Amino acid sequence: MSLRKKSLPPTPAQVLSAFKKTGARIETKGRVPLKKKEALALYYTPGVGTASLHLAKYPEDARKFSVKKNSVAVISDGSAVLGLGNIGPYGALPVMEGKALIFREFAGIDAWPIVLNTQDPDEIVRTIIAIAPGWGGINLEDIKAPECFEIERRLIEALDIPVMHDDQHGTAMVVLAGLMNAAKVVKKPFKKLNVVISGAGAAGVAIAKLLKASGIDDLILIDRGGAIHKGRKDLNASKQEIASLTNPRQVSGSMRDALHGSDAFIGVSGPNLLTAEDITCMAPRAIVFALSNPVPEIMPEQAKKGGAMVIATGRSDFPNQINNALVFPGVFRGALDKQVTEITEASKLRAAHALAALVPIPTATKIIPDVLDARVVPAIARAIR
Repeated sequence: MSLRKKSLPPTPAQVLSAFKKTGARIETKGRVPLKKKEALALYYTPGVGTASLHLAKYPEDARKFSVKKNSVAVISDGSAVLGLGNIGPYGALPVMEGKALIFREFAGIDAWPIVLNTQDPDEIVRTIIAIAPGWGGINLEDIKAPECFEIERRLIEALDIPVMHDDQHGTAMVVLAGLMNAAKVVKKPFKKLNVVISGAGAAGVAIAKLLKASGIDDLILIDRGGAIHKGRKDLNASKQEIASLTNPRQVSGSMRDALHGSDAFIGVSGPNLLTAEDITCMAPRAIVFALSNPVPEIMPEQAKKGGAMVIATGRSDFPNQINNALVFPGVFRGALDKQVTEITEASKLRAAHALAALVPIPTATKIIPDVLDARVVPAIARAIR
């Protein structure tokens, strides 16, 4: 029996036709009517001058008196767009616009796509700091590692509004939620899982850190050079840090070496990296999260053939879609409502637990809520504080 859902993804021709027909998928819309001159006098000149003078004197009131109360900037430099690579700002624009649409439709947040024609971290940081007064939150997206780590860190330190690189933390929260429920399905203690993560970029590092914070110690990250461990001499600063936090058995060698006897595989790297034979090297009742998009590290049918019991992808045409759209609307909804200035690790852990709890009796084909489940955003928002 095929694991593919009945609905198939749209063809390239269908996508381009739809985008051409709609043009913009988002728009600005006034919240007060301008049908009379009295309204213009109140909300524009001369009335707006009173609000301007007030905010100039009391900038902290911007959240009460302006769009800052309910707005998020969705920002990318186009250096790591989906699984498509460094395709630049125009390549990033449809993705950022889609995320802005999700913010509006799922969480009632006014978001706008901003794509930057620079990939210099200093210039990116300066630009975002310069535009920050008009926004209630900053959602970074599709910025390559290791630059993304520095950019996010510097912005969090500089700004008094929440900043989150969604490729890192949104992905990590959904993976953690899915893995907690998958462990229940395969009847293995969550904290005792032996986990291999393919990909040591933004998503892989964030997943490893959040899984570590949740109590899993036996984590091995894989990059192009094989298993990351303390003895490797070719590691950048980010990978040196992750080597100090993971791989307690100091496993070295290839992906196959790391997979031997492992309970779970999490792929955030590239297409077609595994075969069914690779999965047979894993422990019985294996968990396989092959999340590379649009082509996963291994197709679900092959993972099942190799003996995997729970299989997830990042795609909507298979069961168990691990998608960061499950968390970022709720994270920023909660942060804006509660005027949170930083998305902490504790909040990320609470959000993951809240998401997992929405599937109280998980099964092999249902470990995570559907992205259209109306319960998701409120549950995540409550976890952010």
